[in-house]
Amino acid sequence: MFVIIGIVVVLGAVIGGFIFAGGNVVLLIQPAEFIIIVGAAVGSVLISSPLSLLKKIFGSIPLLFKGFQISKQDYLELLKALNDLFLLAQRDGLLAIEKHIENPKESEILSQAKNFVNNHHVVTFFSDTMKVMLSGGVPPHELETLIDAEIETFELEGKPITNTISKVGDAFPGLGIVAAVLGIIVTMSSINKGAEYVGMHVAAALVGTFLGVLLSYGIVGPIASNLELIHESEKRYYETIKACIVAYAKGNPPIVAVEFARRTIFSDYRPSFSELENFIRGKGAEGK
Repeated sequence: MFVIIGIVVVLGAVIGGFIFAGGNVVLLIQPAEFIIIVGAAVGSVLISSPLSLLKKIFGSIPLLFKGFQISKQDYLELLKALNDLFLLAQRDGLLAIEKHIENPKESEILSQAKNFVNNHHVVTFFSDTMKVMLSGGVPPHELETLIDAEIETFELEGKPITNTISKVGDAFPGLGIVAAVLGIIVTMSSINKGAEYVGMHVAAALVGTFLGVLLSYGIVGPIASNLELIHESEKRYYETIKACIVAYAKGNPPIVAVEFARRTIFSDYRPSFSELENFIRGKGAEGK
C-alpha cells in the first residue's frame, strides 16, 4: 500500500510542481523516449540475469504490496508456539513432538502462529532443523553451524534480486542520456525547419534525461531498498527461530530458550518480557 502511495506522491509532486511552474504536461508525454529508456533497461536485465534470477525478480514484486513485515503479535504467537512445543518435548520427550514437526499446519501447537505456518520456506527451515535435532547425535554447536549455513544461503540467494534492481536503477540516468542524445541527433537533422520545430524536439530530448533520473531516484531505487528491507525482515525471522532452537538444544528450559529468541527481535517489534510472559500464560499481551 505504501509503495503505491509513495509512487503517487513522487509523480504528483514532480508533475504538480511542473504545472505550477507553468509547464505543459503534454510535453512530458514522449513515447519514443519512454520506449528507449525502459526497453534498454529491460534488455540489460535480460543480458545480465539468468532465467532463474528473472523468475525470482518477478516473484518478489508482489512482496512490495503485501510485504513481509512481522508484527509484534506475529512474534508473540511464534514464541508461544515454540515455548509450548519445547515444554511438550521436555515433559514427554523429543519423540512426542515428531507429529507436530511433520505437519506444522495440522499441529494444535504450531498452528497458533499463523504467520509461521503460512510461510512455506520458514516451515521447511524449521522442520528440517528439528528433524536433525530429533535424529540425535548432533551437538548444539554443530546444529548452530548447520542453521547458520542455511541462513547464509538464504541471504546470498536473495542478494542478487535487490542488487540487480538497484543496478538497473543506477543505469536509468545513463539510459536517459542515451535517449536525450538520440533526440538531439533527430533535432540536428531537422535544424533547418525553424526555431519552434527545433525547440519542441530539444524539449522532447530533455524529457529523456528527466525520465531517466526520475525513474532511478524516484521509483526503481526506492523499490530496491524496500525489497532489501523485506529480505532483512525475513532473515531476522529465521534468526529468531534459530536462537530458540539452539538455546533449547544447549539444555536451557523452554522459557529461557524463548527469551534468547525474544532478544534477537528488532526493537520495533520486540515484545517486552512481561508481554511475552502474559501471552504465554494466556492473559494476552497486556496481561488482561
